[in-house]
Amino acid sequence: MFSLKPAKPTFKSYLLPQVEDKITPEPKIKKLEPVLLPGEIVVNEVNFVRKCIATDTSQYDLWGKLVCSNFKISFITDDPMPLQKFHYKNLLLGEHDVPLTCIEQVVTVNDTKRKQKVLGPNQKLKFNPTELIIYCKDFRIVRFRFDEAGPESAKKVCLAVAHYSQPTDLQLLFAFEYVGKKYHNPATVNGIDPGGGGSGSGQQTPLFETYSDWDREIKRTGASEWRVCSVNEGYMISTCLPEYFVVPSSLADQDLKLYSYSFIGRRMPLWCWNHSNGSALVRMANIKDVLQQRKIDQRICNAITRSHPQRSDVLKSDLDKCLPNIQEIQAAFIKLKQLCVNEPFDETEEKWLSSLENTHWLEYVRSFLKHSAELVYMLDSKHVSVVLQEDEGRDLSCFVASLIQVMLDPYFRTIVGFQSLIQKEWVMAGYQFLDRCNHLKRADKESPLFLMFLDSIWQLLEQYPSAFEFSETYLTILYDSTRISLFGTFLFNCPHQRVKQSTEFAISKNIQLGDEKGLKFPSVWDWSLQFTRRDRMLFHNPWYIGKSASCVQNGSVKSFKRTKKNYSSTLRGIPPSLKNGIINEQEFLPRRNSLILKLKPDFLQQMDSQTNSMEQYFREWFSKPVDLHGVILPRLSGTHIKLWKLCYFRWVPEAQINNGGFITAFHKISVLTDQVDMLNQSLRQYKSSSSLQANCSELDQSRMYFRANGLNDAAGTPDFLSSSFPFSPIGNLCRRSILGTPLSKFLSGAKIWLSTETLANED
Repeated sequence: MFSLKPAKPTFKSYLLPQVEDKITPEPKIKKLEPVLLPGEIVVNEVNFVRKCIATDTSQYDLWGKLVCSNFKISFITDDPMPLQKFHYKNLLLGEHDVPLTCIEQVVTVNDTKRKQKVLGPNQKLKFNPTELIIYCKDFRIVRFRFDEAGPESAKKVCLAVAHYSQPTDLQLLFAFEYVGKKYHNPATVNGIDPGGGGSGSGQQTPLFETYSDWDREIKRTGASEWRVCSVNEGYMISTCLPEYFVVPSSLADQDLKLYSYSFIGRRMPLWCWNHSNGSALVRMANIKDVLQQRKIDQRICNAITRSHPQRSDVLKSDLDKCLPNIQEIQAAFIKLKQLCVNEPFDETEEKWLSSLENTHWLEYVRSFLKHSAELVYMLDSKHVSVVLQEDEGRDLSCFVASLIQVMLDPYFRTIVGFQSLIQKEWVMAGYQFLDRCNHLKRADKESPLFLMFLDSIWQLLEQYPSAFEFSETYLTILYDSTRISLFGTFLFNCPHQRVKQSTEFAISKNIQLGDEKGLKFPSVWDWSLQFTRRDRMLFHNPWYIGKSASCVQNGSVKSFKRTKKNYSSTLRGIPPSLKNGIINEQEFLPRRNSLILKLKPDFLQQMDSQTNSMEQYFREWFSKPVDLHGVILPRLSGTHIKLWKLCYFRWVPEAQINNGGFITAFHKISVLTDQVDMLNQSLRQYKSSSSLQANCSELDQSRMYFRANGLNDAAGTPDFLSSSFPFSPIGNLCRRSILGTPLSKFLSGAKIWLSTETLANED
């Protein structure tokens, strides 16, 4: 019978069994890619680039990829930044990024051929660069080496940086591409509504683009005899004025239209602010029609007089005759930049301070503060309305009008108030940010007037820290924001230019605007676009005393005041003409018509008494306790007007003080303030018997960047603090690092950054 079992296999293998090899996957090489914003594209890049970090050695240098986009240059690396313990992160920019509009000069160097060249747009480069040096408008100098990079790739990226950092047309700036994405994508751009004006803290900054914003400002200041005028709606009268502005109620629209032809740029008188005593601050351009000048001038002044409840006098201040012009300010800035960036620090202190004095920068800051204080006296003490007159009314008047309001109105010393002031007196009043910031590299129109204004505000902040809600970090970052080509706030010469240019761009890109007047660009006041809520806390000044704050000492409430001893020390050794920030009789009279009353000739006979009255006003003010919510006046002696070190020295490694500088006091006060806030919250919890969870939620809402760990926290100063905090000079080119190179002789003798004619060295 057949078996049911299967037959055994007869094949026998004599080969050894092979163990199946486990395939080990190759380690993935992390691709170095830039983080791009909507509308941002990479135009060129090069690998194996070395970024120079230290001043005297290459051991700390970083290796990575250098990328040029239509918005910035980025250095992307996996290497951690050596020697650096802290970095203040901007959400729009990486740690090693530089916005294209922040670049001032692009210099290429070839070590072997001993050649160097300043690159302009659409220029050819006839040698392969071994080094790229970027000179920035914020005083940074960044250096890259191409020793291991492909020569052609290095050349292309250098040419791309030079080309895209010097655009020839406004619509080539990155903001247009960025905002264009919003209209092709209904969602918000990068999580932010480009049209907003919020400060990131919930409180909106008025943009003064609407009738209602101006009307609210009239009501806030109690200017009952002034009205919002819409005669320029659609920019029918003047293209360099806002659509809405404030004029005396007694001036009819027809009169304004008729008078406008006589003013330069058709810039009619603009109301700025009203004092509680009824005096008004007004600004206007010069009257170009000589034949009609007296007649129109008389009518305008009469209208301003009628808007005053006491029908008080009108004072006209010719700013062109008594203050430095924009060319002089630009020349001073170039000298200051040369001193802070290119001059060696190992010279004697005496020589360096003499060089600083020769820049005239601090002298000009003092002159603006001084003249503004004189006009504060006229508004506050004499109850006289003041008219600021300037050729076009778009430069010096922005500066002086803003300074006067900061000295007189505590609202403008808060963050939102200060932002509304810039929006009202600079952006909407037609300050030419495009030309003065030189976004399109038209050097003949460049002038750092806005920086000098921020410097002047810093001087007041330094003298009266408890009177300002914002910190010097806020002022510095605000200046940096003018160099980022994304915010419509600092991109145009006037509101009409924004509407015109953005409408043309929208048509070329087939963007449907609907009822909107041009594209809506991001506002710089949307700080959440740049910084986290935590980082924005550095904007807050821990010394600030709000209206509801008081100083409790030994159980009694006391005011903050300056003693007579301190007052006397401010006067000792000061020339008479500078005491108390006033001018003496000899200096006052010949000063080229700076304070001449135009309406009443008999006012000229009262100049002696006015001078004495002004001096008495200043003396009385300085002898009394400071009212932090009233008028503040600047101290103008040489010891009180200082160099703004955080802004000008933050990128200089030699000038950095580790665990020292102003920030150490800032840290201590912040921790103390946070402890006081914690104590107040504990008291509220005790009184209301609220839950622990609610209290923890309150603690999370601390307004201080530096926080206390508890009520008994006695923690020391963090080791990452330095005098340049929150900025880091690590990676900035230092003077010592270029000694012995072909570039050093040019830097040591240059009167400006680098002379294009001197450095141009073509075959």
